[in-house]
Amino acid sequence: MSDTYANLVNTPVGKLVARRVGLPLPPRLERHQPALPVIDGPVLVGGAANGSLAGTLDRIGAQTVAAASAQPTFKALVYDASAISESEQLVDVYEFFHAAIRRVRRSGRIVVLATPPASIRDPRKALAQRALEGFVRSLAKELRDGATAQLVQVAPRAHTALESTLRFLLSRRSAYVSGQVIRISAPAGTVPDVPDWERPLQGKVALVTGAARGIGRAIADVLARDGADVVALDVPGQASDLALDITADDAPRRLADELLARHGGVDVVVHNAGITRDRRLAGMTREQWEQVIAVNLTAPQRIDRELFAREVVRTPGRVIAVSSISGIAGNAGQTNYATSKAGVIGLVDAFAPALFKSGHTLNAVAPGFIETQMTAAMPIALREVGRRLNSLSQGGLPVDVAETVAWLASPGSAGVNGNVVRVCGQSLVGA
Repeated sequence: MSDTYANLVNTPVGKLVARRVGLPLPPRLERHQPALPVIDGPVLVGGAANGSLAGTLDRIGAQTVAAASAQPTFKALVYDASAISESEQLVDVYEFFHAAIRRVRRSGRIVVLATPPASIRDPRKALAQRALEGFVRSLAKELRDGATAQLVQVAPRAHTALESTLRFLLSRRSAYVSGQVIRISAPAGTVPDVPDWERPLQGKVALVTGAARGIGRAIADVLARDGADVVALDVPGQASDLALDITADDAPRRLADELLARHGGVDVVVHNAGITRDRRLAGMTREQWEQVIAVNLTAPQRIDRELFAREVVRTPGRVIAVSSISGIAGNAGQTNYATSKAGVIGLVDAFAPALFKSGHTLNAVAPGFIETQMTAAMPIALREVGRRLNSLSQGGLPVDVAETVAWLASPGSAGVNGNVVRVCGQSLVGA
């Protein structure tokens, strides 16, 4: 759906009026296009001297510089803060960004590397590393013109698993992801080689539930673009490769049988299918409650249990569940939906550690306001508030969720596990 307001204020006259009266100015976001480089401008690098980071940026094809005076502007700022061991040293972060932040280009990227506080025994270093989260989230809210900022916490011995994440966060694929904290753990084995980063899923089979329209269709399209053989599943009556009611008693068994018979297994599982039955709790029927819980939360658990019990998911498998910022912040009239989506986050928390030990990963994406048929049907006032209530002052597109799922599905994302990544333009609602 077209964002009339954003189109208007991006005209010369509209931009002038908006600035004079203090109205939001949604920037035109740069999104992925085939054959373009990961990042198309100089990258200023600072912080700890880290040969692994330098090598990763070199493989990505980044044009790195080590001195702010080397270039008038930068497409990205990358700062390795992992060596900061006490709060007094946080001034180094201030100095680096204070000197360069006004020189970040349109749709620029900022990435701060840190160490997960939970992995640090020294309390002084742990608190200093934890402080970086407040810095990055606040900085992301100060950025303009489509720029984004992220904090990447890299566990000890996990730098070999960093490339996939840097490729995503520095590129146009992460256009609607900002203010996020992403944890990278040391994989149980070696990180799989990715011969072609334009088609990292070549030779892989990906299952996408709820794939007939909206976000699900975009996910199926992007995974196919990245080389996957996609099995698109939806309810009977919707156009898809596989018609199945995932709440049926025999659905997990039938799905496992289908995947084994036709594909010999599956490499990527995306739990996207979801429904809403919105109503305030006092007027909500038990059926409306149970329908939402059954589709959004119980079905993914039953499917995963069957697929892993029968070894349908090949190692290294990637499982991605679609949650929502409603599951983080709650939403009036959505007690059933928010419960189910918070439960999806609980699913990640509960099962990701055990799956990781077996060579698999389990993560979730939590979309915010995404331009779909559902949001197009909202009252115009609520729709406009939803669009503007984030740091990028606009709604996201289904492809923004799909690009995030594709990053998590990549063989190169072997260390990205147990994360809930918000695709919300850094929504001002929730944590």
